[in-house]
Amino acid sequence: MKQVDVAIIGAGPGGYVAAIRLAQFKKNVVVIEKENVGGVCLNIGCIPSKAMIHASEIYQKMHHAAEIGFTVGSVGIDVKKIQNWKEGIVKRLTGGIGQLFKAHKIDLITGEARFKTRRMLLVKSAGGEEEVAFDSAIIATGSSSAIIPGFKPEGKYVGTSTEGLSYSEIPKELCVIGGGYIGLEIGSLYAGLGSAVTVVEATASLLPGTDPELVQVVARELRRRNVKVLLNTKAVSWKEMGGKAKILVSKEGKEEELTSDKILVAVGRVPNTKNLDLEKIGVALDAKDFIKVNDQLKTNIDGIYAIGDCAGQPMLAHKASKEGLVAAAVIAGKRELYDVRAMPAVIFTTPEIATVGLDEAEAKAEGYTVKTGKFPFVASGKALASGETDGFVKMVVDAKTDRVLGLQMVGAGVSNLIGEAALAIEMGATSEDMARTVHPHPTLTETLMEAAETVHGTAIHIFQK
Repeated sequence: MKQVDVAIIGAGPGGYVAAIRLAQFKKNVVVIEKENVGGVCLNIGCIPSKAMIHASEIYQKMHHAAEIGFTVGSVGIDVKKIQNWKEGIVKRLTGGIGQLFKAHKIDLITGEARFKTRRMLLVKSAGGEEEVAFDSAIIATGSSSAIIPGFKPEGKYVGTSTEGLSYSEIPKELCVIGGGYIGLEIGSLYAGLGSAVTVVEATASLLPGTDPELVQVVARELRRRNVKVLLNTKAVSWKEMGGKAKILVSKEGKEEELTSDKILVAVGRVPNTKNLDLEKIGVALDAKDFIKVNDQLKTNIDGIYAIGDCAGQPMLAHKASKEGLVAAAVIAGKRELYDVRAMPAVIFTTPEIATVGLDEAEAKAEGYTVKTGKFPFVASGKALASGETDGFVKMVVDAKTDRVLGLQMVGAGVSNLIGEAALAIEMGATSEDMARTVHPHPTLTETLMEAAETVHGTAIHIFQK
């Protein structure tokens, strides 16, 4: 039997971050991971998807190079090389985590863990079973793709984001079930690589829950890429016919049949909280099977913590990492709380969407008197020089105090701007603070400064009555 200070189940962006921080606190740590270090994010999610999106954008830029003055001949796609390049990035990152584990003397067990008691895990691996006793445990098991009835992945036609990022060839026709961020990210990248993409979304809008003003810009680009969007439409069933997938969809009682080479199911994610025997030790779950935690990431069972996707929304890698740091500090006896005022989120569509804090509707619903400022990228020198002028930055401010409540952005590269916005909200900055802060020229960061100016009608590079 192995005895440790802390046992961590899962080596994703929550688990591995917590492990390293605990090792820095001189704790004896073991991490149990049933698949690959780095979890979904590094292996089959965040990193490979961004690599594929980058490849798609390069392909698109080559096709539009003539607008600048370059003569480009026929551009081919070697899917095998793209996939190998993507996997090389994944291996470099996951290998780096492995090296950090060794440097910090963190023990890694490849296996599947379940609770035997409130202070012991039973770990099943290729070498058999072993018991791991602990003083504290962190559950960091993440989430899995949700599956709808009749569309279980079967290896050839139907798949989730995992399969969608590993196609051996570019599908001529791709049907994406789900118009959320996963479906649109992957659908958009394949549309950029030449696929005829159809998005089937059960609700009345793409990216449900996202500011419609941001969604409009993304929807416009989808139309440019000839992506067909079916709203208020449900996927009913599918069958193989003549080497193709025939998908039956329904809208307001009317049925339609679609044809596709591949079906990508992207209807959300569910927490990985089953098969851990949590009920045996009495860990409380909510109605959606998320583990209930407090502001120190403690469950209702003393010494048991939960972080990341399995511990509730939002399901974001950086949220998991932050929670991992908090849980590690609490276990080490530090005074620490999960006290995040501004959790940024990015949707890596083309163009990107990035948000943090409250949008205008949310701020009003919370009782604020709101002022907003909006600055378009078409008025940015850097955006014009880069040929990426779609989109804008929008700032939401408390009219009484001038304190920044939130920022919403849509445009190329806004994922690199949202960090400043998050810092501003965390620090309690006002729009005047951001307007008075000198931003380097020419950069996209200037658009935050200009958006702050527009709150008070004093923008320089757009005319305000």
